Order: sequence, then C-alpha cells, then structure tokens
Amino acid sequence: MTRKTTTTVAAIAAAASLSAAALPANAADTIPQDQSVRNVVLVHGAFADGSGWKGVYDNLTKRGYRVTIVQNPLTSLEDDVAATKRALERQDGPVILVGHSWGGTVITEAGIDAKVAGLVYVSALSPDAGETTAQQYQGFAPASAFVIETTKDGFGYVSPEKFKTGFAHDVSDADVAFMRDAQVSINMSAFGTKLENAAWRAKPSWAVIATEDKAFDQAMLIHMAERIKAKITKVSASHALFMTQRRSSPIPLIRPLRPSRRRSNDRRSLIGTVRTVPMTTSRGCRTERGRAEARTWKAARSRTGIHCPHSPPGSPAISLLF
Repeated sequence: MTRKTTTTVAAIAAAASLSAAALPANAADTIPQDQSVRNVVLVHGAFADGSGWKGVYDNLTKRGYRVTIVQNPLTSLEDDVAATKRALERQDGPVILVGHSWGGTVITEAGIDAKVAGLVYVSALSPDAGETTAQQYQGFAPASAFVIETTKDGFGYVSPEKFKTGFAHDVSDADVAFMRDAQVSINMSAFGTKLENAAWRAKPSWAVIATEDKAFDQAMLIHMAERIKAKITKVSASHALFMTQRRSSPIPLIRPLRPSRRRSNDRRSLIGTVRTVPMTTSRGCRTERGRAEARTWKAARSRTGIHCPHSPPGSPAISLLF
C-alpha cells in the first residue's frame, strides 16, 4: 500500500439474523447521531409485496433507521414509479433506495430524485434510459425453472408448480405455500416500457447477487451489475434472498467515518466483521473509470454532503451496512 492509497473501512453489521427471529438491538448497533443518511426505502419486485422485507425492516428500525416500504401496484412501470416517488417525498433527508428484482427497474427510474444518495440492486434489473426491462434478457440463457403463466388480461403469475424451485427453493415449505398463494400478479406489458431515466448513471450503486437465483441467468445478473459499475456482493441464496439472507443482503448506508491510524485489532470495535478495501486517493484517479467514479461521487456530494471514497485520509468515507 502506497501513500497514494487510502483504506476504506467497510463496517458490516447484520440487518437481520439468518433465523426468523431478529437480533435484539443494543447500544453498539444504534446508528451514530452524526450519520448523514438515516432513511431507507425498500421496493419489492413482481409476484410479491412489501411484507417480504419484514426482517430487514425490524432490524434496521431497531437501530434507529427510518424505513419505508413501497407497495408497488404492479400495474405499470409508471404506477410503480409513482408509488416509489410518493414514498421518497415523505423522507426528511437523504435516502438509500433499494430494489429487488423488478424493483430494480423501478428504482432506476425513480432514483433520480434529489433525496436519493445511493441505489442497491438486490438480484435486480437495471435497464438504461431508452431501454426496456425485457431487453435485459436478450442474449442470455432462459430461466427454465422460473415459469410465468399469463392471464387473459395480460397479468403474470409464477407457475404454482414451479414456484418453490424457481423463486424460493431455500424457503420452508409452509412459507413457500403462502408466498405462492399470495403472489401479486404483474402487468406483463410493464416489461416492454422504455425507461426515461437511469439513476445509476449519476448515483453510486451496489448490487447483491444471489448465486442460486433461478429467475435470471447468472451471467445476466453479473453483466447488469458490472455495466452500472456497482460494488458487487455475492451470496448463496435463491431469488427470495431478501427474505432468506437478510444478514447478507447489503443495505449500504453512508455515514461520516473518521478514519484514524487504528491497529488492525482495533477495527473490531466497529460493528460486525470488518474488511478493508484499498482505494486510490483523489490525486491517484489515473484511470478513466477512477475519474468517472470521482465525478459521480462529486455530484452526490453536492446533493448530500457525502464524500467520494477517493478522498484523502481523514475525509468522511463510505460504510456498508449488511
């Protein structure tokens, strides 16, 4: 590590336990008073509703975050974006906007809101402006285990016979039965709607990819995440990872860390497991990607006060909360 390299400390805390019961909040889990982003908006995907975020909601709210869950009508992209915008209007400060699956398309369009500080794609779609969601599947292997049945009026459901295999193979039979019978249909024409905006072009993004997701070809998920230059985390989970892998699903929250010359064992004073990621300083953004990322963070800072991770030692940095 050279003088032109800084270390960003990513403090990883559990958003919820891997079991059904959420971990109790304690003093160490509570967010610091000076943390800049304290709002999280969660957007569900197709064939589900917002109740799937219950475990994440419980854990984050216990720690002091203000969490809002959007209930998408799934009648059109326009309607889902409008529902998300209404949720964003209710926020009292900067927001981390999270989308699962189809919810990724929704946050891509709605995320241009000035309050949005960052985007999280949880096994999610991320079209560009001028593209449709359906176009994202082109050139990739079909998801043969994820079978959608369409009604006469054009709304889609996951085949009941394929629901566990395709959507939630790591969920208990009882929970799968409820999810299958309570699924919310989506107007399939929504997949053919072109986006007008792509928030990921101007906002920092993260992606969590479920490696056992049967709703998408893995190559498709990786391609989308890499195209938007997201920070990628992979977890062993089904498409229902927002329920089953709550501890691993990253909800990145920006907060002003004050890096100091800690010894390595001192880093354990931060919440959870800690990893260090080498970053180039503002003087060392020598690649085009580095300069592009610096420009993205400069734009975010102008709206939210968040500093680029390329900042010199002693500057506020980014923290990933899992």
